[in-house]
Amino acid sequence: MARERFQTLTEQMFYILLSLRQECCGTDIMERVAQMTRGRVAIGPGTLYHLLESFLSAGMIRETRTERRRRSYILTPAGEAALAEEYRRLRTVAADYEAQMGGAAP
Repeated sequence: MARERFQTLTEQMFYILLSLRQECCGTDIMERVAQMTRGRVAIGPGTLYHLLESFLSAGMIRETRTERRRRSYILTPAGEAALAEEYRRLRTVAADYEAQMGGAAP
């Protein structure tokens, strides 16, 4: 069975949406993700702009303004819902791990 689009988010998708809880442009998104993850997650411009277009098409974000080539975006209610659902899914995964490992951290 095919997986529904955005049923689960990649780590990069998750952090892009998390960044867009506040309006920002692509360069700001890349900087915010690097800062939030202390450099663990990097998003290149090609990946970023492809995902932004996908999120726009899905109605998860909206463009807020354009200044020359610089475009700014923000989450829509659908994007907020997707972000919250992914957070719940990740918590469930972590709880399953803890239950199987006896609560022991690696």
